[in-house]
Amino acid sequence: MKTKFVSLLAIILGLIIIIFPALGLIGASSLIGLSVLLMSIYLLIVGVTIIDYNTSGAIIDLILGLLLLFLSIGLIFNPALLGFITEITLYLAGIMLIVVAVASLINNRSSRYGFYIGIAGIVLGLLYIIIGTYVSNPIVLGALIGIWLVISGILKLMDR
Repeated sequence: MKTKFVSLLAIILGLIIIIFPALGLIGASSLIGLSVLLMSIYLLIVGVTIIDYNTSGAIIDLILGLLLLFLSIGLIFNPALLGFITEITLYLAGIMLIVVAVASLINNRSSRYGFYIGIAGIVLGLLYIIIGTYVSNPIVLGALIGIWLVISGILKLMDR
């Protein structure tokens, strides 16, 4: 039951990230902050749900979730607060996606599709960094995180 909830949550959060930027009403730092916020919510819920059978993985997810939560709040509400991070925000979000993907690889070793969730995150994180270097459109970048969440949710649903 918990796994289905987390899978559906990942799909819903991913779709929100993919659909929300289409409105085009917010700036790049706020969009990246929103994407990172939804990724942190997902990690915090995953960390709480797997704590019973994968304590080390849960701790990694909870720490990453809290770190991303604070980063996203700073980016959304006060980008100047993180002035030294502002210039590398695009790279930082891509790097965090890769870190989350590696944590997913570690946490999902026993599941049938866990490897693919991690690999998808690493590939999309690298794409995020490459696209962020050349494309200034935050809609594309936010969509990459949304795509990873949707892929993660679908693969977790298929794992049952």
